[in-house]
Amino acid sequence: MTTPLRTRPTVIQRLAYAVGRPLPPQMQDWVRNDILGPGGVRRYLLRWNVPVIPLLLLFLLIPGPVWIPVSMMMLLLLPWTYFSVALMSIWQRHRLQQHGLDPDLLGAKAQARASREREDYERRFGRAA
Repeated sequence: MTTPLRTRPTVIQRLAYAVGRPLPPQMQDWVRNDILGPGGVRRYLLRWNVPVIPLLLLFLLIPGPVWIPVSMMMLLLLPWTYFSVALMSIWQRHRLQQHGLDPDLLGAKAQARASREREDYERRFGRAA
């Protein structure tokens, strides 16, 4: 029995995916791994924050001491990053639904951890009556 080859998106598909376009259904495993796999949070934050940096660098063209444009950049970058972190689970849930995957996969890892902790607790201290 042969194992199927992993379907990976092309460069154009990756760019389209990065700006919010869905991938074909045969790439659901890749999407699931991209969102929920190791490094998913890092990839999400890079996708949201890196495109803003060139726009923020335009502030360096403002004349005056360097601390003024840097301060202006930070005034925009810090809330941008804060809100991107705050809205991460909403965006991930949307992307899972967009690709026909179960949005409850986001909470599966936390539920598994809570269940392991509960089993460990009950094994150590017995069930409370």
